[in-house]
Amino acid sequence: MSVDKEYGTRTRALPTSEAVINALPLPVLTIGADDRILHVNHAAETFFDHSARLMQRRQLRDIIPFSSPISALVSEVRRRKASVSEYGVELVQPRSGLERNVDVFATPLGDEEDAVVMMLQERTIADKMNRQLTHRGAARSMVALGAMLAHEIKNPLAGIRGAAQLLEQSGTEDDRLLTRLICDESDRIVRIVERMELFGDERPVERGPVNVHGVLDQVKRSAQSGFARHIRFVETYDPSLPPVLGNRDQLIQVILNLVKNAAEAIGADAVDGEIILSTAFRTGLKMQVPGSRERVSLPIEVAVRDNGPGVTAELLPDLFDPFVTTKAQGSGLGLALAAKIIGDHGGIVECDPVPRRTTFRLLLPMSSARDGRESVVEL
Repeated sequence: MSVDKEYGTRTRALPTSEAVINALPLPVLTIGADDRILHVNHAAETFFDHSARLMQRRQLRDIIPFSSPISALVSEVRRRKASVSEYGVELVQPRSGLERNVDVFATPLGDEEDAVVMMLQERTIADKMNRQLTHRGAARSMVALGAMLAHEIKNPLAGIRGAAQLLEQSGTEDDRLLTRLICDESDRIVRIVERMELFGDERPVERGPVNVHGVLDQVKRSAQSGFARHIRFVETYDPSLPPVLGNRDQLIQVILNLVKNAAEAIGADAVDGEIILSTAFRTGLKMQVPGSRERVSLPIEVAVRDNGPGVTAELLPDLFDPFVTTKAQGSGLGLALAAKIIGDHGGIVECDPVPRRTTFRLLLPMSSARDGRESVVEL
């Protein structure tokens, strides 16, 4: 604190430029004329998983592949002596092999000869929100279709099935094989239509404080007693996690579906199959609640990770759309329904499709008491 002698007022000392840069949540790097890294902020240390001391002994090509468009962008800034930006750059980090999609902003550093300041903005959060809105829209478009199919298909199918059963009683053995096929296929279509009817269920669902670890425990026990008995489960939980604002039965339905998908991706014959269930508390992401203008924080993360082969790049953009599946007997409605349920909770469901560590992640709102205090729920 200092005193202004002319006006006799007290003024607070401003932070240094280095403190300001370190306070930024986006990675910032200063690159010298020889492409040596001169300075990085705290966010850049986290982004590249390197300490500032280590990075300052390296050149740009040591943390970014030489063939990356980022190297050309830095050269363009030096040539033009002006700021240059590029959007949607694929960045593969040499150390981890992790692929990230970033926007890059670079500008000359004042009087420093050929020095460049570069800032990176990962597109993950924006893409998450855009994808989630798309998933919600795709799920909502199934509402009218599901209601129409329920009326226009289920009733005629019942007649077809009844007629097949009558024919079965008086037919030959070959005829009975055909009538049984008709009945089985009719039943399969009815099951698909019934699942689609869930998209049209707009009745309000009671929601309250839910202990997500209790949900995960029930899902794990159900999976281990059936389809995932051959798979090892690993639990990585944050024990201090507050309760989720949600519907317990619906959350069990969503997470059980994700675990079942993970088990099927691993395969029935796998000897080293592993599913990791994890929870964590995150900050900084907000979404608008469906049907209102309210924006809520989504600090609670629930993740299901498997060591299966992963999701193909071609399938990923449409993964949560109805009827998208790689399973021979799949209907492609499970993930679409999961997107609808989590969207109705005001949350986000997303997929990180890295082979051998594919992760489906739910981001959910925290339950609070009416006076704004954190809710408490018994185990």
